[in-house]
This record gives sequence, structure tokens and C-alpha cells, in this order.
Amino acid sequence: MDTAPQPAPPATREACVAADAADPLRRFRDDFLLPDGVIYLDGNSLGARPRTSPGVAARVIEQEWGTGLIRSWNTAGWFELPGRLGDKLATLIGAGPGEVVVTDTTSLNLFKSLAAALRIQQAQDPARKVIVTERDNFPTDIYMAEGIADFLGRGYTVRLIDEGQPLEAALGGDVAVVALSHVNYRTGAMWDMASTTSLVHDAGALVVWDLAHAAGAVPVDLRAAGADFAVGCTYKYLNGGPGSPAFIWVNARHQDRFWQPLSGWWGHARPFAMEDSYEPVAGIGRFLCGTQPVVSMALVECGLDVSLAADMGAVREKSLALTDLFISLVQARRGSHPLELVTPLDRARRGSHVSYAHPDGYAIMQALISRGVIGDYREPQVLRFGVTPLYLGYADVWDAVDALFDILDNRLWDAPQFRERLQVT
Repeated sequence: MDTAPQPAPPATREACVAADAADPLRRFRDDFLLPDGVIYLDGNSLGARPRTSPGVAARVIEQEWGTGLIRSWNTAGWFELPGRLGDKLATLIGAGPGEVVVTDTTSLNLFKSLAAALRIQQAQDPARKVIVTERDNFPTDIYMAEGIADFLGRGYTVRLIDEGQPLEAALGGDVAVVALSHVNYRTGAMWDMASTTSLVHDAGALVVWDLAHAAGAVPVDLRAAGADFAVGCTYKYLNGGPGSPAFIWVNARHQDRFWQPLSGWWGHARPFAMEDSYEPVAGIGRFLCGTQPVVSMALVECGLDVSLAADMGAVREKSLALTDLFISLVQARRGSHPLELVTPLDRARRGSHVSYAHPDGYAIMQALISRGVIGDYREPQVLRFGVTPLYLGYADVWDAVDALFDILDNRLWDAPQFRERLQVT
């Protein structure tokens, strides 16, 4: 637990404005284009648009594609994009050159990682056939674990951990791999990566970390933790754009021990030799599969460059200060409202979003969004407020909480238009 004394959150809106004026990260807000009148608290689901993105998109579409045409695979460096962007992203997650590629989706990269880990374990100890993950993990992580266990058959199963069966109790001699989210998507609770990795390794298992709600938001040091695999997306705190390609990291000690099962031509040692059998390229490149989405991949670099220009320690400190402020303001005004904080108070266990459960959470969030305070909702009953320090300030948090309690105190959420369920929540 973080027991160091912390400065008290600003007690007035004027104090919040003053804190924003003194904020060393304040300049980064100008690197993003946000609509007027919007307080954006959903960067944990889709990051804001970097100011440079339209120009990069225009260059790729008009010049590289429009004029360069097929030649741009060579002249514009399209072919090298997965590794070049991966090397940039590596800096943000405690990895080294040649350990990360930007490619595919988080779900696909998780499948690759699980398959690789199971293959390693099958060669070393065929009795290890259990995949352990969290019951409260992001659903795709559970679904992909179930899918690969079903595909492999032969006794492979998935074991879910929860309050009734914690990780320590689930680790036995039958466990091959543990897949965990560094920061929980619903609650914002964060694992201690180093100690948890050590616990898993001591039990003879390998670990895959999902960094979707961590990369760019909290300090991550995969190498120092001794982790085995990691995956994550670039469209949340890394601001790569809707559906932008994900990433995969593989510890160098594992890279050349196998090839992953999605053995597409981009992971071949000589893709343009057009050979009739697969030979994986050495290193992280074997985790590529098919032709890469160049336009969306090029936009990833815009968000990465902003994140790389910021000091991650300062980002983390501001994130904690903003989430402290949010929690303290809600607590001061909560009264009889059935708002239940589901995010840890302990700073060491908190990611960069704050979540509250409320029986009418969906309608409340829709009412907030109608006011220009954009968060999101997750079942069951959870309002999520993402805190992105690069473009969110103290006064934004104050105003967001003020809008929340205007809606709660006056039951403004209790209207038919706010109860109508949208396809994406």
C-alpha cells in the first residue's frame, strides 16, 4: 500500500484552475483536437485524436498511396512499419528493440501468445493443460482462452480465478499459462506485475499480460518483471484511432523457440520468395501474420510520439492526483445516492480510471453524455470515468463531478431517452 503522505486534492474550483495553470503536462493538451464543450472521460476506451493525425492520414492517402501506389511498400517504408512502431512502443512498456511488433488485434495477439506459451509447456511438461485467467477479465480474454482450449481438446481447460479462488489457490502442477490484465477494465484495479509474475513462475507456469488499460497510462516494465508475453491495444491511452492495430511483446528468451499458429506469409523468413512451406523469420517478426493495415498503422505513430514526449512518471503522478480528486469530490457529495466505489483507494493498486456502481448506471451515463461529459458504462451497473492526464485537467474533473450530481440530485437521468439501450455502451 502507498503510505507516503499525499497532498490534499484541490478544495475549490478556483484551486483546480490554479493546479491546471501549474501543471507540467499542461502543454500536451494542445497536441489533441477535442470538441468545444466536451469533457472527455473515455480515453480508456478510445483516446482523443492527436492534432497531427489528419495530416498524416492525408500524406499516406494522397501521396504514398495516391502517387507512390505499390512502390510505397519500399519507398515509404510501409513494410517496416510493424517493427519500427514496435520499437517506439517498447519504450513505454519496459521492453527493448526487436521485442515488440504492432499488428493485428488484441484478441488475435492473445491467441498467438497463449498458443506459444502452451506449445512451450507441452514440450517441457505435457501434463500442464490448464489456462488460468480472471472471471472479471475483459471478456475477449476469457473467450480466446476458451476458444484455444476447445480447439486443442485433449484435456485443455480454462480455470477462472475470483474472490473465492484467488490466484495462489489456482496455481497447481497442471497450470500451463496464466493470462491477466495488468489493469482491470471494469474496476481499474491493478496487479503488481513483478510479484505476480514471480508467483506464476514459481508455480512452473508462464504469464501473458494484457496491457490494454495500462500502456500509456501507468508505468510498465516487462523486462524488469521477467514477464513472458504481453499484448495490448493502441487506441486507448496511446491514441492511435478507432480500431488501430494492437501490439504483441515476446520476451527474447522465447522468441525463437517455436512459431505461432497463425503462420501467415508476413511472418515467413522470405515472404517474397513465395515458397510452398513455412519457415518462420527469426525473432519477433514471426508473430506477424498477414498484410498490414497501412493507413491505420501510420496513425498509431501520431499518438505514440505524443506519449514518448511526456515523462511517464509525471503522467502517473497526475493520473493519481486526478483520480484522488474525482474520488474525494464524489465522496463529499454522495449523501444517500447509491454510488459504490469499485476502484481501489490504494494508489498502488489503482490504474487510470475510476468506476462507480449504481443501479441506474446506464441511464446516468447517458444523461452525462448528453451534457458533454463523456464516460462510458459497463455491466453490471458500472459507470467508468477514464482519466487521461495528457489532455484532462483538474477543472475538468471538478466540472464533471458537478454535472454528475446535478443529474443525480435532480433525477435528470430518469427519462425515457436515457434508458434506451444503444448498441455500443
